[in-house]
This record gives sequence, C-alpha cells and structure tokens, in this order.
Amino acid sequence: MNDKPHLDDDALAELQEVMEGEFDVLIRTYLSDSSERLNALRSALSDRDADAFTRSAHSFKGSCINIGAPRLGALCADAELAGKEERIDDARHVLDDMQSEFAIVRELLEHTLMR
Repeated sequence: MNDKPHLDDDALAELQEVMEGEFDVLIRTYLSDSSERLNALRSALSDRDADAFTRSAHSFKGSCINIGAPRLGALCADAELAGKEERIDDARHVLDDMQSEFAIVRELLEHTLMR
C-alpha cells in the first residue's frame, strides 16, 4: 500500500489537460462527493449494513482511481472486500485509514487548485 503515491501526478496532469477550464470544478466536486461517501460508509458501518458498505466502497474506489488517488483507491478496494466478506470490525479499521488518507489527498488537491 505504501508503495502507491497519494496522488498520481501524471493522471492529474492528463485530467487537467482533458478538462481544461473545468478541472477546478472536477476537483471540488470530487472533494465534496468524497466527504459524502465517507459519511455514507460510516453510516453503513454503524448500521452494520455490509451490503451498503460494500456498494459505497466500490463506488468511492472508482472515483478515487479516476481522480488519480491510487493509495485511497486501494484502501477502498480493501474496504469493499471487507464488506463483501461481512468483516465489519475490519472494515472499521480500513475506514479509519481511508479517512486519514483522504485528509492527505484533500490537502494535496487543494494545493493543486491554488497553483
């Protein structure tokens, strides 16, 4: 996991090139949506709803990979697997790691917006 970067600079550069003037909107949308996804994951865990947790983790994984956050995407994959296997207690630990990693990704992406 630690061999993956927090952000993939090449993926971000490609997104910026493709999105042009909408790049900032894309990043802000990702940051907002990610906060909501983390809340949904936390809610699914508190409800002990492994199926909802699995679906939310899967969806979040896709957006992380698309935006170029491979380490967070890998944690989402771990969360998805824990949900599929109904390992709710393990999922709690993974979600804590996801929230810590998202804090780093958020800071890096916000710094990217200031450039």
